[in-house]
Amino acid sequence: MRSLSSVRRVEVRSVLAGLMPVLFLAGTTAFAVPIQNDPNGFEGIPWRAEFSESADFKLVDNGPRIKAWELTQGPPPLGGATVDTMRFFTLNGQFARVMIRYHSPETHTRIANYFQTMYGPLDRTPGQISKGAVQQFHWRGDETLITMTYESSMDRGIIFFESRALALQFSESQMAPEPDLGGATY
Repeated sequence: MRSLSSVRRVEVRSVLAGLMPVLFLAGTTAFAVPIQNDPNGFEGIPWRAEFSESADFKLVDNGPRIKAWELTQGPPPLGGATVDTMRFFTLNGQFARVMIRYHSPETHTRIANYFQTMYGPLDRTPGQISKGAVQQFHWRGDETLITMTYESSMDRGIIFFESRALALQFSESQMAPEPDLGGATY
């Protein structure tokens, strides 16, 4: 039989594991630059829009709550930069997130400059991660969160555009066992 103290430790660990996505989202938004022109979606597709297979989109991951889509013609350039992948995610049938993967310092610089012209300057206050092996930038709007991370040692970058209203639900859904949710490795 397990002791009461070991049961409490397990309960505390479970609670902490459940709070990690919430704390991550709170931390990223606390240090985010306010978006000057919130896109309320991505490239003209509004948050909560419904997706279906079409000439433009193909379903690439069909989970029970989260589905992943890619453009049939491949990823378009972003701010004039070529990207490796662009995935669109729906949560319970509603458009919730875009994940973009890229590589090379030149691509990172080009996209970061593009985002600054579209969404506002980078936050360069002390404590922000704007230089070094891992660079991370955030923009926060009323409807949209944008997170851009580049790891120079691995030569890879990842960008998330997310609906603020659906971000927490999306993170909670990821905690349940489900097929690949965009965590593909290079």
